[in-house]
Amino acid sequence: MDDQGTAGPARQRLHRRRRRLLLLLALVTVLAVAGAVWLQGSGEDGIPIAEGGPATFAPTPTAPTPTAPTPTALPPTPEPTTPPAFDRAQLSITDPASSWVVVNKARPLSPIDWAPADLVPIGNGYQLRAEAAQAMDAMIGAAAAQGLGLSVQSAYRPYEYQVGLFSAQVSRFGEERAEIQVARPGYSEHQTGLAADVGGGGCDIESCFATTAEGQWVAAHAHEFGWLVRYPEGRQDVTGFKYEPWHVRYVGVPLATEMQRAGVPTMEEFFGLPAAPGYPG
Repeated sequence: MDDQGTAGPARQRLHRRRRRLLLLLALVTVLAVAGAVWLQGSGEDGIPIAEGGPATFAPTPTAPTPTAPTPTALPPTPEPTTPPAFDRAQLSITDPASSWVVVNKARPLSPIDWAPADLVPIGNGYQLRAEAAQAMDAMIGAAAAQGLGLSVQSAYRPYEYQVGLFSAQVSRFGEERAEIQVARPGYSEHQTGLAADVGGGGCDIESCFATTAEGQWVAAHAHEFGWLVRYPEGRQDVTGFKYEPWHVRYVGVPLATEMQRAGVPTMEEFFGLPAAPGYPG
């Protein structure tokens, strides 16, 4: 009885220890399972993973590096072109049939009694070479369109006519003065059929023509039709003749325009010829 009585409490203490041990093991097991579950729901760094599997982290987008726009290729700038130099040798200045023939006191026509073969009437009994006549008609028509009454007062003069005219001037004024006002036969531009005397505004073949509207228009626009005021003011020592605002000479539009552009008023200067203030000898 004593042994049984002693064994009873001991068994009870053993049972209590076993129960505690079992409870402790159960608690450890629960904690272990909970920890495993928690670890399975986290990523490598212990960050919870979103439902549907491991999170995929997209790289943070970076702004594209701005690229300089490709410059648009511009067409090459054309090199400035220099207009070809005016050809001063394209027509003869010696041949009496040339519209550029230079006639002055040092350059007579050759032959001296030369006469053009293509004269045409321009009204009032006057004649000019065909090309000059057409240009004169155009100039008179353009002046008329501006309300100006331009007219021809003299044109072609044959050698024989100039003989009589020069003789009359010598008889009236003396040879020295006559040679300033009228050319000797064979030295006159009128004999070429390319020269004319024009008038208008109440002044014909006088210096007052320069003060008329017609005379001023001729000075400003004659080159547009191929005409020059052949004996300009201040050039008597070059041409040999006093200022004659009424005396015009046809040379063609290209030459007249080039002389106007260059600001060279006489044919002698333009072609580099010697001045002809008087007759040689």
